[in-house]
Amino acid sequence: MEAAGTRVGVFLGGTFAQEPGMTNLVDRAVELAHEVADAGVRTVWFGQAADYDAPQLAALVGRAEPRVHVGTSVVPMYPRHPLLLASAAKTAQAATAGRFRLGVGLGARSVLQPQFGLAYPSQIQHLREYLTALRPLLDGDDTAFEGETLASRPVGSTAVAGASPTVPVLVAAMGPRALAAAGELAEGTIPFLAGPRTLAEQIVPTITEAAAAAGRPAPQIVAGVPAVVTDDAAAARDRVSAALGFYDSIPSYRKVIAAEGLSNAADLLIAGDEDIVAAGLRRYLDAGATEVMITHTDLFDTEDRTRTWAIAQPL
Repeated sequence: MEAAGTRVGVFLGGTFAQEPGMTNLVDRAVELAHEVADAGVRTVWFGQAADYDAPQLAALVGRAEPRVHVGTSVVPMYPRHPLLLASAAKTAQAATAGRFRLGVGLGARSVLQPQFGLAYPSQIQHLREYLTALRPLLDGDDTAFEGETLASRPVGSTAVAGASPTVPVLVAAMGPRALAAAGELAEGTIPFLAGPRTLAEQIVPTITEAAAAAGRPAPQIVAGVPAVVTDDAAAARDRVSAALGFYDSIPSYRKVIAAEGLSNAADLLIAGDEDIVAAGLRRYLDAGATEVMITHTDLFDTEDRTRTWAIAQPL
């Protein structure tokens, strides 16, 4: 897939969706995608929270702005059934003429279990079973799957005309068992807040070895990195600290932040002039990331966003 060769993309998260005075979320997402494409960036990612539907929004944006590839980063697997997610992903792939990637993740138990009121399954077992059920559905295979944490029994054809090539699946995996599952059963990973040292020493070797052992191609490794080109780095850190504070309370994120030798999620922010930010992003590519996904630019004004996105082309 062409998008796998793109070295820099932009994440548009929940922040843009809550802009004061916005009259239509889809229109605003399309406007931002036009800005991203005008800056020379060719991939836009959308997160999944409790407001908009990420696969649907990615499909709409990708259809309206044909210069960009789109993806989800990420859709929690719990409690969305593989049959439903496969249908959404294949529809998005058809809508964008093959420019969609599906990012999935386990999600945070402390958020999802009380939110949906359903028992949270055994994480790694559920991840493996979910990917095992999902991949055939994306490949056009309607064979039933019976697991301990889920069952998938298609009734009738699940084919979606135009959904080609088959949708790549990337897993928000950072721990060794999740990375092993992603390497074996998916096309790659989307680590977030995992710094260059953690990528080079833990994430890249683990998923690459798992993919090779399973006879799969080298995995896509899309590193999510908070970064902004700005004249006021201190103010940028204050703003991003408020947005990233949530992750300091999640055990999986605390582990990767500590593995980098840092104390808080905001310590991973790259902020400063073009040279500083470009050099910081190159560290991730040098560490083995196949792509960098710049996050949290939607916290800043048009000038800072445009300056940030403009450094993608040289990278």
